[in-house]
Amino acid sequence: MKGEKISKQYLPLGGEPILVHTLLVFEACPSVEEIILAVRKEEIDYCQLAVVKKFGLRKIKEIVAGGERRQDSVHNALKKVSKDCQIILVHDSVRPFITGEIIRRTIEGAKVHKAVVTAIPVSDTIKEEDERGFVKKTLDRDRLWSVQTPQGFESALLREAYSRAYGDNFYGTDDACLVERMGHPVKVIEGSHENIKITTPEDLIIAEALLRERG
Repeated sequence: MKGEKISKQYLPLGGEPILVHTLLVFEACPSVEEIILAVRKEEIDYCQLAVVKKFGLRKIKEIVAGGERRQDSVHNALKKVSKDCQIILVHDSVRPFITGEIIRRTIEGAKVHKAVVTAIPVSDTIKEEDERGFVKKTLDRDRLWSVQTPQGFESALLREAYSRAYGDNFYGTDDACLVERMGHPVKVIEGSHENIKITTPEDLIIAEALLRERG
């Protein structure tokens, strides 16, 4: 990685990589048995040494090479999940403020509904535009949710959803939409406003503030 632009998940948050904060929550969760990491191919050795070994993460089963798109990365990781695994969670590495309670509720929800997403209610007014860039209509925000991760699925259902997606050359924006297109219902579980995704410098500033507030 020397001389290359560092990936967002390795940026420091409170002195440690964002990814470490994320993984430590899953590592401490009794319901999580194994973790598969998907990272850039050229970062595998770095991640193994600077993250997994340095912080003594014992639940990391394997680190796999990510793909061109997010869906490709998850697909590569799915191939390494134990065959007897019943519930699979998919989580963004740059959401370090996930909690053990949300993980637990996602797993329990997936056991009941087979497919669940964590999300928070939309607070802003959302408008749909037409092809000319004018407002077409204002959507009812009482029924709108901003989706987060983790997303949880029955293992067989998620594997089938991915198989069908690739068979149809379909790429979705998240894992749930692959299940939705099969006609299977996806249950919404309320997440947390603190479960932010760190993608911009401004997000990192907010994350540092949240970390200080948590002590």
